[in-house]
Amino acid sequence: MKQILSVPDQVGPLLQAARKSAGLSQTALAQQLGISQSRLSAMELNPASINLAQLLALCAAMGLELQVQTKAGGNHGSHPMPEW
Repeated sequence: MKQILSVPDQVGPLLQAARKSAGLSQTALAQQLGISQSRLSAMELNPASINLAQLLALCAAMGLELQVQTKAGGNHGSHPMPEW
């Protein structure tokens, strides 16, 4: 699976799709991660609640890796960064 993410709202559906593709229920994945099923559900529905360590743990549990690379076309400075 290769997915390009450009906005935070894409993370939840990606995590859910990856979990289902791996043949894991929320309960099974949550048990693997040592969290509750309701917490996993909240993470899929509201990915803004996930910190980097949690995202990496989720990826590892589903056999995924996080990659950062230069955007195609090299126009990395053309979009203003959102204010934090």
